[in-house]
Amino acid sequence: MKQPHVKRVRDLVDGVLLLDKPVGLSSNDALIKAKRVLNAKKAGHTGTLDPFATGLLPLCFGEATKFSQDLLEADKTYETTVHLGISTNTGDTEGEAIATRDVNVTREDIEAVLAQFRGPIMQVPPMYSALKRDGKAYYEYAREGITLEREARPVTIHTLEFVAYEAPFLKLLVTCSKGTYIRVLGEDIGNALGCGAHLNALRRIQVGALTVEGMVTLETLQANAAPLSMLAPVDALLSSFPAVQLTDELAKRFLNGQRLALGKEDIAVPQQQGRVRVYHGDALLGTANLQEFSILAPERLIAFKPD
Repeated sequence: MKQPHVKRVRDLVDGVLLLDKPVGLSSNDALIKAKRVLNAKKAGHTGTLDPFATGLLPLCFGEATKFSQDLLEADKTYETTVHLGISTNTGDTEGEAIATRDVNVTREDIEAVLAQFRGPIMQVPPMYSALKRDGKAYYEYAREGITLEREARPVTIHTLEFVAYEAPFLKLLVTCSKGTYIRVLGEDIGNALGCGAHLNALRRIQVGALTVEGMVTLETLQANAAPLSMLAPVDALLSSFPAVQLTDELAKRFLNGQRLALGKEDIAVPQQQGRVRVYHGDALLGTANLQEFSILAPERLIAFKPD
């Protein structure tokens, strides 16, 4: 007799896992594996890394998912190796070579070209991407041999540093705004040098204020007898925001969504207006906007009340 299927009961897990994503896994596959190990009910990642890329992939669980949008909007830093002289249809090692050219460039040539890509630039999204048109991802069109017209979009390359060059491999350090495709940057640099290029390697080392410090691999997570101990607290996502401590009464009002006039209370108020993280004791209550006249306007709230 066939046994009835028993649905797995997931746990309410809150926190952030700084995962070192391996080569060959999509960001979603990595999330599914981590979620299974932690037996977490709710989870999400904070911006994809291509399967061929490695490095920092912050995974948010439970209440942390409320703040994941901040990392989607954050600047990111990458170490990358650009293979000059060979262009591929995907812009990375996963694609097929579509053009091969001789590489005759000097350090001076490279430095001159890199200068052209620093600061605000316009970048055309690649066909092999998850962007959609008419409900269909670009990469699906590309696999069918269809190339769509794509409009260039503004992005900002905050830093673009020469690290090393051993022909035909050029190593770079890049810090960029959201929406930047490092694959396209590598291709554009290769084209500007007159030889074409694709990415040989890509590793993300920073997302917003989060760095590789504390990053763990899937193997380490799976081997840990207490994997929940590897989670950073929810407010690890908010470390760049000033903190505001509320009294018992104000904390209750804040969690009810009320705007608070902090200037009338004995509370240390940050000098600058803008987004803040709000606490009652050690407990994170959520985020808020600190407005003119020390008005605290709730934004995203943690789903619990202080004792």
